[in-house]
Amino acid sequence: MKSVPVWIWYTALRLVLFAVPLAVLLMFGIDPLISAAVAALFGFSASLIFLRRPRESMSSDLYAVRHREKPLIPEDDEAEDAAVERGSRERDQ
Repeated sequence: MKSVPVWIWYTALRLVLFAVPLAVLLMFGIDPLISAAVAALFGFSASLIFLRRPRESMSSDLYAVRHREKPLIPEDDEAEDAAVERGSRERDQ
């Protein structure tokens, strides 16, 4: 079974850290704008404190993808480039 990518876990946990306080504050009848601001501050603070490992893992994965030795070129990009070059050569003749 394939494991879930780190970025999905991190995103889901960040959403939960925002949604739960927001729901609680709204249930108590706090103004929605104030509830959203407080929930955002809580979610940001809690994610900095409790989600350090997933955040570092995600950032190292992104760094590895961004700094590959050989860039990943999809096959259709090469075919498109070849077609454009052929078209420009035909126009020049």
